[in-house]
Amino acid sequence: MKTLIIFPLLVLSILINTNYTFSHKYAGKPHHEFHNDGSDISKALQGAWTSFETNEAGEKITITTIVMDGFLAETFYNEKSGEFIRTFGGSWTVHENTFLLTLEFSSSDSTAVGTTRELTFDLKGDTITFQGSDKVWTRIDSGQKGELNGAWLITGRKRDGNMVRRTPGDRKTMKILSSTRFQWIAFNTASGQFSGTGGGTYKTENGTYTEQIEFFSRDNSRVGAQLDFQYEVIEKEWHHSGMSSKGAPIYEIWSPRIMAQKSMD
Repeated sequence: MKTLIIFPLLVLSILINTNYTFSHKYAGKPHHEFHNDGSDISKALQGAWTSFETNEAGEKITITTIVMDGFLAETFYNEKSGEFIRTFGGSWTVHENTFLLTLEFSSSDSTAVGTTRELTFDLKGDTITFQGSDKVWTRIDSGQKGELNGAWLITGRKRDGNMVRRTPGDRKTMKILSSTRFQWIAFNTASGQFSGTGGGTYKTENGTYTEQIEFFSRDNSRVGAQLDFQYEVIEKEWHHSGMSSKGAPIYEIWSPRIMAQKSMD
């Protein structure tokens, strides 16, 4: 089931450092029960969003958030210099105008992983604001278009010509895509360890999946690179092949996160 919503560093700071607490009356409610003025809030919030802030040097810091399939990833980066600053995200639910986020990864604060906080938001058309923050979030896309939009976990990789399948456990590599933006994140939900991330824009055409990298936590020099891969969706799984950013051949299988998690239960 597809759903959606937000964040900035300021919002994360608010979530972690104030006395917002998890409301148990919201726990366990399916997303289709959450409405906003009679409309399905999950559809209204899903997609990609952006906002901005200024660092101490007066430089513009871009913040992008992808929210799909009940998961989100938010990243801060300097678009001009290519500097990666931080990322965080996880799973979320929403009830009326209350947003609850359970952090699964945070590049700046591993101790926050596993905590759940709530925040009041106001959605007006294609903009969102949050109580306690003066930032305005603007919609990039609705997340409705594209064969690959959604949250995925890697479940297979070809090694020495043999396909090796794995069931995701505490260690996960997730890729989350809206209609136009992508981000991958490697993390451990048990230890809180963050291993790396990269993202930017993407497009699909005639079986070719093309990434344009806007941030890469391990190597800023990769920013600006364009990577082309072949893709095919077979029995709901994304088969992804081509050459990695290091020039090595890859063949990966990505499963919808909801489907992969069911196999873990």
